[in-house]
Amino acid sequence: MNNALFFLINTGFNLYLMVVVLRLWLQLARADFYNPFSQFIVKATNPLVLPLRKVIPSLGPLDTATLVLAWLVAVVKMLVLQQLLLGGIVLSHALVAGVLILLKESLSLVFWILVIRAILSWFSQGRNPIELVMHQLTEPLLRPIRRVIPPMGGLDLSVLVALIALQFVQILLADVLRGF
Repeated sequence: MNNALFFLINTGFNLYLMVVVLRLWLQLARADFYNPFSQFIVKATNPLVLPLRKVIPSLGPLDTATLVLAWLVAVVKMLVLQQLLLGGIVLSHALVAGVLILLKESLSLVFWILVIRAILSWFSQGRNPIELVMHQLTEPLLRPIRRVIPPMGGLDLSVLVALIALQFVQILLADVLRGF
């Protein structure tokens, strides 16, 4: 029973954390906020972001209220899982683990967005609104890789290089998180 409950809680927190991180990423990438996909993200996060914005001001282009919300979601996830697994809460561990969870889930989100973009590129012809947002989000990550490794024979390896780099960093973070 605990494994099933752990799975549900972990998955629920991870999905919402990815939505919050996606909102932050959309803002940083200056993606089209009128896109239906972007509107879903905004509407799913507004109930918690808007009250935080009244208390936490933005720092330049960084929406600190959304960043704090993402960290809080990760901390609450850790506290709930600690209570479930250990029967008690260690707040100092949860605060630090929240940062690591946020980093790990952010990298996981980037990984899956890159995978989705690559798969969409095989089938779509560029008219899909979700594909447009995926392009706006990932192009700033892929452009520097393409400067070093240009497309060869019509094959763009930048997504593959980015995916390998992300997996490497995720494994490192997982090891740190496991040791913590």
